[in-house]
Amino acid sequence: MSFSWFIALRYLTARRRQAFISLISLVSILGVGVGVMALIIATALMTGVQGELRDRIVGATAHINVYKTSDGGLLDIVAEAMKMRIDGVVGVAPVVLGQAMVSLAGRNEFMQLKGIDPTLEVEVTDLGSSIVAGTLDALVAPPEVGPDEMPLNDPILLGEDLAKRLGARVGDSVQVITSEAVLTPIGAQPRFRLFRVVGMFKLGFYEFDANYGLIPLSIAAEFLNQPGPDAMQLKVRRLEDAPAIAERLQIALGPTYVAEDWTQLNASLYSALWLEKVAISLTIGLIVMVAALNIVASLILLVMEKSRDIGILRTMGAPASAIRRIFILQGATIGAVGTSLGAALGLLVCWVSERYRLFELPGDVYQITYLRFQVEPLDVAVIVGAAMAVCLAATIYPSKRAAALDPAEALRYQ
Repeated sequence: MSFSWFIALRYLTARRRQAFISLISLVSILGVGVGVMALIIATALMTGVQGELRDRIVGATAHINVYKTSDGGLLDIVAEAMKMRIDGVVGVAPVVLGQAMVSLAGRNEFMQLKGIDPTLEVEVTDLGSSIVAGTLDALVAPPEVGPDEMPLNDPILLGEDLAKRLGARVGDSVQVITSEAVLTPIGAQPRFRLFRVVGMFKLGFYEFDANYGLIPLSIAAEFLNQPGPDAMQLKVRRLEDAPAIAERLQIALGPTYVAEDWTQLNASLYSALWLEKVAISLTIGLIVMVAALNIVASLILLVMEKSRDIGILRTMGAPASAIRRIFILQGATIGAVGTSLGAALGLLVCWVSERYRLFELPGDVYQITYLRFQVEPLDVAVIVGAAMAVCLAATIYPSKRAAALDPAEALRYQ
């Protein structure tokens, strides 16, 4: 054990004459620990919320959407061409979109109507694993029947929350009305059609579960009076490559098409979450700064209390650098103990909260059903490193003051 480290430990563990200084040091340790713990919990929470929202969004929607700005809709051959030409695209599915109102037993709800090809849709979204009632295979156009047979209503899949508001169950018939007008002998009337509920889905993203109904692509195009698909949905192999692939698609398809990736569609949401994460981190980081001020105060008091010891050590030949190291080591020890304690408690709280899902949320308000705590090693390393840097910076002034102490002045009245 070095001379500086030996003296630093003696000062830290002394209890009789320096009880007040030891109390301040303990408060400093607790302050650093609480600050580090709070920072780890806050960053894990914000990272978890961002990750959960991202997973729900990309699970409910495609990674890239391609729209045609001119009239005429999109053709299926465009989808195949995009899939073959663009490296990294693993799934393409056409879609028809429209707005409608759905009615059942006197209950009316507005709905986003989405026409899909069930076989292709499961390649770009998580619909296949999100069916909670019925089957996805039932979402096909009903077979043609003979003249003496009762025709079957067209199939529809409803979001679970939308179905609950309607009181709909598998097998029920619902009436869907669109704003697309049809000419009748009494004038233009809105289109309406009966659909039978063949299943329900829960993608875990409230906006979709509470507002979407899915019908076969061909029926949607005819019902919504569309000449073809409104958009093509693309899934890429690596999520982070979506912006670059969307840019290449935009160049390849020309100005008549618009290619938007999931980061563009949700830019405002992620910008707000990032700003909130930074603001929370800066605010909670003030706790560490307050603890660092406590370290400064405790070391200054210790220098004043130990001025006689410092004078004796200097007269015995201890260099100023050794005296400086004594107080730097004291501050570093306080910071290391507090940081380690806070990091351990913060990681424990995150693990328990994530393991047992302690914080449930209403999905209709927050889009997610529970608070997720996702600990990133880089975030923990940055927090621990920043806390130690602040604690070390707090030792600069007291250690310089101790090293500059004149032995003659320190021992004059002893």
